[in-house]
Amino acid sequence: MLTKYLPNRLMKIVSSLLQNYEISRIGIFALFFTCGLSLTFVISACSATNTGNSVATQTAKQGVVVRIGYQKAATILSALKNRGNLAKTLTTAGASVTWAEFPAGPPMLEAMNAGSIDFGYTGESPPIFAQAGGTPLVYVAYDPWSPKAEAIIVPKDSPIKTVADLKGKKVAFAKGSNSNYLVVKAVEAAGLKYSDIQPAHLTPADARAAFTGGNVDAWAIWDPYLAAVEHDTKVRKLTDATNLAPNRGYYLARQEFVKSHPDLLKTLLDEVSIVDKWATNNPAEVAKFLEPELGIPAAALEIAEKRRKYGVLPLTDEVITQQQNIADTFYKIKLVPKQIQVKDIVWNGNKS
Repeated sequence: MLTKYLPNRLMKIVSSLLQNYEISRIGIFALFFTCGLSLTFVISACSATNTGNSVATQTAKQGVVVRIGYQKAATILSALKNRGNLAKTLTTAGASVTWAEFPAGPPMLEAMNAGSIDFGYTGESPPIFAQAGGTPLVYVAYDPWSPKAEAIIVPKDSPIKTVADLKGKKVAFAKGSNSNYLVVKAVEAAGLKYSDIQPAHLTPADARAAFTGGNVDAWAIWDPYLAAVEHDTKVRKLTDATNLAPNRGYYLARQEFVKSHPDLLKTLLDEVSIVDKWATNNPAEVAKFLEPELGIPAAALEIAEKRRKYGVLPLTDEVITQQQNIADTFYKIKLVPKQIQVKDIVWNGNKS
């Protein structure tokens, strides 16, 4: 409306001046210079308004903080934090990042449930317990990891020779962890019931102390803690997860974050993929990086790195089905309070 009004108004000014004055060439030039200057002021005012809106939008974007939960033993996110590239990338995108360290997956997902973090990585079991408990999470990618990267071990001189010998014995593992599922499937394959063993729900650090101190009979544990105890003490594997458990890892995000910031989620996964490729091709460097972080010798960590796989992959129907099998198993033995459907919380935004 303003653009329609200005030309008419200017024409009236010109007509009035022509009627009352004899316009010289210089006068005409001065007149149109004045009109042009007026239009410049109007356009400048409009531009200033648009610039103000742009600045406001940029400021709003800069207010977005991506909050990531990580474990030192989770190689990729730990390396992503220390390398600092994600912070630079998010700054370019108008956002920032904060990091919160957790000892294991379950407390990390409790933080996600409380709205304290937006993104994290855990093994296959914690998200099942979290979904059953109502945590608003989404599977956004998976990591193949490896069935050989977890095992049930006993002291080398233990009289326990097979998984079947664990009947009535005390077995240490973290409740709700990948190794919890390994124990369930291993005793089942050996013809035992889960109730035939005595679970000792301990964190990796506490479980190692109990194991080396002779306070538990066996220990179900994953890398790099598995590689560390193999390196430091004399142990024997009863079984690893081959043909028993997939032993995958999952990248998870808070539902509201996925809904509100899918662009930032994709940026985050792209950065994870970059570090993932570095880790795949440089197991010795990864071991050197993790040694001071975990207090585990690089030689042990390199063993762990060489027997694991990396990936930031979209969930396939096969992966979803296998994850559902884990959920159904935990429900069957009453470790989770209700049945869940894994497919209900799978993000499809990273599928081409």
